[in-house]
Amino acid sequence: MYVKRTDMNALQFQNNLLSIQENMRNFALMLTSNHHDAEDLMQETVLKVLDNKDKFVDNSNFKGWVLTVMRNIFINNYHKIVRSHVLMEQIPDFDGLDVVDEFGLETSEYFFQLQELADAINRLGDDLKIPLSMHLSGYKYAEIAESLHIPLGTVKSRIFFARRELQKELGEYSI
Repeated sequence: MYVKRTDMNALQFQNNLLSIQENMRNFALMLTSNHHDAEDLMQETVLKVLDNKDKFVDNSNFKGWVLTVMRNIFINNYHKIVRSHVLMEQIPDFDGLDVVDEFGLETSEYFFQLQELADAINRLGDDLKIPLSMHLSGYKYAEIAESLHIPLGTVKSRIFFARRELQKELGEYSI
């Protein structure tokens, strides 16, 4: 049976996407802290990746590209929620009690914590921030070492020290 080269590439693309589903699920759960929201984020990411498969550059890090798409979707959704919160006002009910908005209190609190964490990461020096950010985006230690042209042990140490700095600064949060 003859298979066109473009069909084979599309099939390989889909197989690659299926092979990283567990990584996607873990990353989505880390971002959302909620199984239902993580599944929604995964579905949205898969659709976006499939719609934009022509933008993927061959011989580059597929998993990193997909997880970056996921992170960007999450950030864009976060910005939409923040804009909605600014526009929405809490409506007092007949008993004079505020009605909780449709997003719930935990969601907005989570996003404020996420922003604090992002700010703390951005305050790290580049020698710690870059390996940690890559690791949080789904890159493996070996991929980070290769990309940054540093030894594997150095990558692990820098991620360890970055986490320790964040724990000192943030206290109640951990990464």
